[in-house]
Amino acid sequence: MARVVRRGQFGGEPMENITAICVHASYGLAVLLLVAVAGSRYLKRREHAAASPPDFPVGKVATWFYGAADLWGYGILVTLFYLLAIGGTMVPPSERDAPLSIENILLTMGLQIFMAGIVAAFVIQRRNLKDWLGLGWKNWPLVFAIAPATVLSMWALFAGLYELGYMDLMEKLGVEKVQDAVKIFQEEQNPVLLVLMAVAAVIVAPVCEEVVFRGYLYPVAKKFSGPWVAAISTALIFSAAHGSLAALLPLFVFGLVLVALYEITGSIWAPMAVHMLFNGATVAVQMIVRYSDLPITVSR
Repeated sequence: MARVVRRGQFGGEPMENITAICVHASYGLAVLLLVAVAGSRYLKRREHAAASPPDFPVGKVATWFYGAADLWGYGILVTLFYLLAIGGTMVPPSERDAPLSIENILLTMGLQIFMAGIVAAFVIQRRNLKDWLGLGWKNWPLVFAIAPATVLSMWALFAGLYELGYMDLMEKLGVEKVQDAVKIFQEEQNPVLLVLMAVAAVIVAPVCEEVVFRGYLYPVAKKFSGPWVAAISTALIFSAAHGSLAALLPLFVFGLVLVALYEITGSIWAPMAVHMLFNGATVAVQMIVRYSDLPITVSR
């Protein structure tokens, strides 16, 4: 689930904490990895331009229509996500528990829609929307099998991390074990806010994040650094963008899985469906736990 942007979150005093350090490190590693590999590939091409054949395309996600201008788009988007994530770690404790407003949620959804819209407008000048995102995928009914299987696999992984003491480690580090969005579903009393949060989590965030992260950031990185580095760097940025140390590792793995589904199917429908079901199942579990008084806490 996406971080909820609160007004004035950049106005607090910076707090040097482990979450901020890990967010800095994740973004730094992602960018350094991409720049190093892309630079190495560029120099190698220049050196062996006459003798080396062109790279054979890997996977079903096309990259041929991306160019140098997309590196600027990539950099702008990554910087924006970085600032939002770091801004979240700078919120003073007194403001973290401040009541959420409809304005906060609408601001978050508007920002996500805006970024996805800008990306789409930039790309469709060169390639139509259907071909760009693989919207014409003929085997789309497979998502009804892919999505549940993937979500169950992710839950099994998270259960394994829990049994290995991952949440205990987070507690020892003194970080929040529950994301802000999940905490809202656990504690918010205003039904309007809960409905808006559900729409943001189950529809807006999965659609917009898949268009931006898998639809644009990943193929741009793939164009210049290859699929493996692109997958790792994009997953790092995706996980760090949520601004939660407890969710960093799980979301990194989830980001890799979403990239793999996009490459295997060649359609954004697959990762989008998985993302929607994952967030939807999380919301459903939170509501069941909350209103049935079950003694269960979901860390996602």
